[in-house]
This record gives sequence, C-alpha cells and structure tokens, in this order.
Amino acid sequence: MAMGTSEFFSEMALELYDQPSTEQTVDLITKFAQSAIGGSDSGIMLVHARQRIETAASTSPRVEESHELQRTHDEGPCLDALEGVGSYLSNDVAQDERWPTWGRAVEKLGIRSAISVRLETRQRRYGSLNIYADDPDAFTPEDLAVAEILGRHASVALAASHSEDGLMSAIDARKLIGQAQGILMERFDLDSDRAFDVLRRYSQDGNRKLRDVAEAIVRHRGSSVGGAPTA
Repeated sequence: MAMGTSEFFSEMALELYDQPSTEQTVDLITKFAQSAIGGSDSGIMLVHARQRIETAASTSPRVEESHELQRTHDEGPCLDALEGVGSYLSNDVAQDERWPTWGRAVEKLGIRSAISVRLETRQRRYGSLNIYADDPDAFTPEDLAVAEILGRHASVALAASHSEDGLMSAIDARKLIGQAQGILMERFDLDSDRAFDVLRRYSQDGNRKLRDVAEAIVRHRGSSVGGAPTA
C-alpha cells in the first residue's frame, strides 16, 4: 500500500460508511481488498445455505465463476471461511489437498492463489471476502492478517449500511450485469472478460453506474441503441 496501514484503514472506513447504498458498499469493499492485498481480483460471496451461493460484488467475471464452482463441487476456501476457522490462505490452489476438485477447476481460470475471510458481526454472518491472484505464492501470512482486518471493517460497514433488501439489490445488480455481458458477448463475439471491460469502460466514460449501463443494454437488447457500448 502506498499510504501507511493505519491511514489506509481510516480512509477506507470513512469511505465505506459514506456510501449511499449496499450495492456501492460491497463494490467498494472489493476494490479496497484488491488494492490492500495486491491481488488480481476480489469478490464478496453471500451464502444463505451451503447450496445457495450468490455473488454480491466482484472485480471480474471469473470471480463469479470461482464462487459458482464452489457451489458445484461443494468445496472451497470461501465455503470453509463460513463454516471453519474463518480465514484461509492457499498459495497453490491446484495442489491444495483441502479443495482438490475446486482447486484444479479454478486453475483453468488462471487463479493460483487465494485468500478467504469471513464477513460477520456478533449479530449476523454475511458471507466471505475473497481475494485471488494469478501467480502461486502470491500471498503472505501478513497479507492474510491485513485481509482479516479489512474483513472486520467490511462487516461493520455492511451491518451499518442497509437491510436485507439492500443486499438483494446488490445481488440483483450483479445478475443484471451478467445479462448485459451475455448480450455483448453474443453481439460482438467477445469473451466474458472483454465484455466486462467494455461495460466498465462505458460506465467510466459516461460517468454512469455500471448497473445503469447494464440495465440500458438489457432493456434495448433487441434494438440498436444510440451511444451503446461498442467493442
């Protein structure tokens, strides 16, 4: 981190508590996590039951794929973070005997290292914050300690943010973005990462929320819309 650790977390706490919606809170948490740990991607998984997993925020499509693979194979660090000791670090997921099937599957996505920490308060368990890296041996025990501190701040921010309705709104936004990605992939023959980049670029260039851009694409999927994203 460019700034000191204390300064970073103070700044993060202020920004998180200042977010007007749960949707924006969870998106900001993933961005802070990626910045703080230096990972390639991060995401927040919400688990209502072991077989009901939803991604509330992610920095790339493969994060959602990683979460879905944990549900499919019923194993993975994000699930164990919820039910086990609360924090997990793996610096070679493909060789990690704790999650042999999931690890080999996500290696194909380019994920080699992972950190997962539980998001919870004394009143409620929300899910897990997950940080991924493209390279093996990307994370240290110190990185895990930073992720745990970040997870505690994130948990408090989620608790103070909004109700269950807010969390469901964040999940709905992810689903809408996924639909828009699919439309762009089909229309312009893109892969999922490239489609996500197009959405994000259009959001930044137009100073519009990613959700609003996705909603416009889904709404006008059958017609040619002026100013629509192009590859």
